[in-house]
Amino acid sequence: MTSEVLSIKNLCKEYVSQSERLCVLKGLDLSVQKGERVCVIGKSGNGKSTLLNIVGGIDSATSGSVVAGGKEISSLDEDQIAEYRAKFVGLVFQFHYLLKDFTALENVFLPAYMAGFPKAAAMEKAKKLLSDVGLSERASHLPSELSGGERQRVAVARALVNDPELVLADEPTGNLDPANSAMIGDLLFDITSRYNKSLLLVTHDIGLAKKGQSVYELKDGALHRK
Repeated sequence: MTSEVLSIKNLCKEYVSQSERLCVLKGLDLSVQKGERVCVIGKSGNGKSTLLNIVGGIDSATSGSVVAGGKEISSLDEDQIAEYRAKFVGLVFQFHYLLKDFTALENVFLPAYMAGFPKAAAMEKAKKLLSDVGLSERASHLPSELSGGERQRVAVARALVNDPELVLADEPTGNLDPANSAMIGDLLFDITSRYNKSLLLVTHDIGLAKKGQSVYELKDGALHRK
């Protein structure tokens, strides 16, 4: 029996300046079930990243509701939002955002340690996930010593280290060559399936999106089932 991990209803997001009012999301609805892998495609600048930032607690909606894990995101205070971002969601961005002075293993370990896991347990989780993404032999390397595809694999491992319910991926293959794009795409879907995590991925790459169980197009501020 499936259960709903994410429920978005009538979501609107406006950006207002002195000269204009830009409505990016217009009454958007979306539901993601436990273990479901959902992809959203659309052209650049049409609100895909805005949608993920709202779900991730990085940005706030103008109106509508976002309920994740049974909690309305807009009702959370700063400490609760920080905990939500640390434990309920895992984030994979177009750019890896690895800490340049820390090894691959340390980059995966640190979020778990900072979230309160005992040091030994956090280290074991980090080692296991680096093994899962095929980087055990590169664990002691700095980001500058890794290829683009390897850095993104570290970012995938880091996103999963706190055992999140929901993984959010924002153009995760956007900076990669075709071979690495295919590899990272396969890895994301394989590892979220293996750990029974829900995945919400936004991309302009229709080939990547087709790997999802549910595919939507974001157009004119609303989602349309493909």
